[in-house]
Amino acid sequence: MTNTDYQSDTIKDVTPEPLGARRIVVLISGSGSNLQALIDAQSHDRLGGGEIVAVISNIADAYGLKRAHEAGIEAVALPHREYDSREAYDGALIKVIERHEPDLIVLAGFMRILTPRFVQRFLGRMLNIHPSLLPDYQGLNTHARALADGVASHGCSVHFVTEELDGGPVVLQAELLVNADDTAETLQEKVRSREHLIYPIAVQWFLEGRLQFSAEGAKMDGHLLPEHGMRLSHADAAEELDEELDEESQD
Repeated sequence: MTNTDYQSDTIKDVTPEPLGARRIVVLISGSGSNLQALIDAQSHDRLGGGEIVAVISNIADAYGLKRAHEAGIEAVALPHREYDSREAYDGALIKVIERHEPDLIVLAGFMRILTPRFVQRFLGRMLNIHPSLLPDYQGLNTHARALADGVASHGCSVHFVTEELDGGPVVLQAELLVNADDTAETLQEKVRSREHLIYPIAVQWFLEGRLQFSAEGAKMDGHLLPEHGMRLSHADAAEELDEELDEESQD
C-alpha cells in the first residue's frame, strides 16, 4: 500500500476556508471616546481581525452614535426611559445585540447597571473599562475618591463583566502616578488617555483567542492572571503615550 492511498485522510493539500471577521458590539451612553479608540485601532488592523458591527446607546443623542455613523458602523439608539423596568430594557437590549451575532460585547462608558439575566447571557464575552486600579474604587467618582485618600498611584482597568459591579476578573491595567497638584479633572484626562491605550489591546487579545474567561479568573495564553491582571507601569504607559516624565517619576 503506497502513501497515495492515504491522501484523502490528510489535510496537507487542503486550503482552509478563511474565518470571517470576529464581530464586536459596543455599548455606550455618552461621547464615545473609548469607542473612537477602538474604531481607530480597527482602521489600523489592531483589533485582532475584529470588526465593530454595531454601536448601541441607551441615550438617543449620545455623541458616540455620531462617531459610529461617521465610521460607517450601524448606530442604534435604544433609550432606557422608554421601558418600565430594568429587566424589560435589558430584555430588549439582548434582542438587539443578538441580531448582530457578536463574538464580543464591549462596554465603553455604558452607564447602566446590568441585570443578572443580561450578564449571564453574555458571560465570558463581555469586557468593560473602569477608571481605577481595581479592586480599588469600584463605582463612581473614582478620581475624587483617590485624591481624597491621598493615593500615590491611580489608573484604569479592563475587566470581564460579571454580576458584581466592577468586580469581574481584571485583564489589564495602566498605572498613573499622582502628582501633588493633580485634580479630579487632570486625573480624568490622564486616566482617559490610558483607557484609550489599553482597551484596544485587551479586545485584540480576546479576539485572537489569547484572553479567556474562566471560573478561576481571567486567563492569558492559558495561564491564570493575578488579581490585578497585567499592569502597564506609569513609565511604560507614558512612553507609549509620548508623555513627558518628570525626574521624580523616573526614580
